[in-house]
Amino acid sequence: MTTTTDLLTIAGHTFESRFILGSGKYSYDLIDAAVTHAKAEMITMALRRTESADDNILNFIPDHVTILPNTSGATNAEEAIRTARLARELSGSPFIKLEVVPDKKYLMPDNAETVKATAVLANEGFIVMPYVLPDLNVARQLVDAGAATVMPLGAPIGTNQGLSTKALIQILIDEIEVPIIVDAGIGRPSQAAEAMEMGAAAIMANTSMATANNIPLMAEAFRLGVEAGRKAFLAGPGRVIDKGAIASSPLKGISQKV
Repeated sequence: MTTTTDLLTIAGHTFESRFILGSGKYSYDLIDAAVTHAKAEMITMALRRTESADDNILNFIPDHVTILPNTSGATNAEEAIRTARLARELSGSPFIKLEVVPDKKYLMPDNAETVKATAVLANEGFIVMPYVLPDLNVARQLVDAGAATVMPLGAPIGTNQGLSTKALIQILIDEIEVPIIVDAGIGRPSQAAEAMEMGAAAIMANTSMATANNIPLMAEAFRLGVEAGRKAFLAGPGRVIDKGAIASSPLKGISQKV
């Protein structure tokens, strides 16, 4: 199976890449590396990055890359809805990464306010991709409200801690019909591969690349990690033996004499 036949589909839009760049730690080098080496086809955009001509992220995102505006900074549903509307006017993109984060210490999303905002924005024609704490009941409410994906955090934003919520994310993958995209906390390509092996539809990362010593090399490593994990998921990992061991080569016909 090739990338052209195994496509990521979000609300009817298809992507060959399953790596999404979060651009909170925005720089031209980061965007260039993500597009060139990680092959990202979707990049987030915060509203504040479009406020001046000199620092407008839209000037640095290639035309073939889909812009994913986010509602970064919103602390309740009302603020998120207002930010989403402004972002659509500025970017022209129907996509919105919905973030409602009132907690300033741990940056934990407010699931209830996120569900509320999702219902309004989906009704207005947005392709809503909400960022949430992994909770099955909330994920079902989001889908009912019109969410195109569900984006559970792997670990707190910017920590690079990996899949701290692995068991809860697996439940969402198993039970929710829209794409599950792991967002926040993925710090290593191996962690991205692990999430993809679980059946995640895609990975979003930012800090792990932005803080790497060699951004282009890390971008390439993430591409390979995501691709490897996806292929492993499609292949179906082999069985696990809890006790004892099973020889990888048959023992029949081998002399047991010492």
